[in-house]
Amino acid sequence: MITPLNSFCRTPLSMCVSTLLAVLCFSSNAWSEETVAASNEPIPEFSKAVMQDPAYIESGKQVWDGQCRHCHGNSAYPGKAPKLKPSSYQPDFVYDRVTNGFRKMPGWKAVFNEKQRVGVVTYIMSADFAP
Repeated sequence: MITPLNSFCRTPLSMCVSTLLAVLCFSSNAWSEETVAASNEPIPEFSKAVMQDPAYIESGKQVWDGQCRHCHGNSAYPGKAPKLKPSSYQPDFVYDRVTNGFRKMPGWKAVFNEKQRVGVVTYIMSADFAP
């Protein structure tokens, strides 16, 4: 049986929890909008020439070896990050993930320049990359 005292004690707690949830929802929406605004950089064109450019592929291999394989593993598996399946990806998708991140993977826009991020895409999508 709930006594008036128990009911009174729960009301402030409920209000506090409701307020906290409202603040968290507002904060996450504001953060999401900032993230979307920050990710509005134009996606480079991934022409056949770019995708087969040895300079881009080598640049991407260097980034992969220096950073990506720490989580994805030497050949994209096994690592602490999910296994990559390049044959089912489009270059724009890979570029977006590398640039903006996804779930626990950080975005690398602030760390690697556009040429390096394009290079990662070309390397992952190339025949040189063997997951």
